[in-house]
Amino acid sequence: MQKISEGSISLGDGVAKPLDGPREVGTGMVRDEDVPLSSLIDIINERFGSELTEADQLFFDQLAEAAVLDDALRRAARANPADKFQLVFREALESLFIERMDLNEELFTNYMSNPEMQDVVSKWLGEQVYKRFTDSTGNPASSIAS
Repeated sequence: MQKISEGSISLGDGVAKPLDGPREVGTGMVRDEDVPLSSLIDIINERFGSELTEADQLFFDQLAEAAVLDDALRRAARANPADKFQLVFREALESLFIERMDLNEELFTNYMSNPEMQDVVSKWLGEQVYKRFTDSTGNPASSIAS
């Protein structure tokens, strides 16, 4: 953040119009929209008999984020219709899968060979998981079924 200016704001003399709040509760319309990656997990499970869960969505999120950050894919999307972009994307996606596999393998190797890293990761993740299993008082959360 950067400070751009400093000073006082003076309110001019005049007649102020009253502010109106919402007139009814629920005036906005909530639309249930499918989450594309959630739908992808459902499609994979249905078509291929897989048992992917919401946790597996993270993998696809990582692939999508890596693809969005790829300048070559960005240029291809801007220069082509969706069907032509799919041809470029399919080839890039294979590379993204391989890169993600390599990153995960490297992380796995580092974790398994470094006791200090195991300690840091175990403590941090253990705290996160414990917080999700318990409420703020340290008691088992009532909303989590055993």
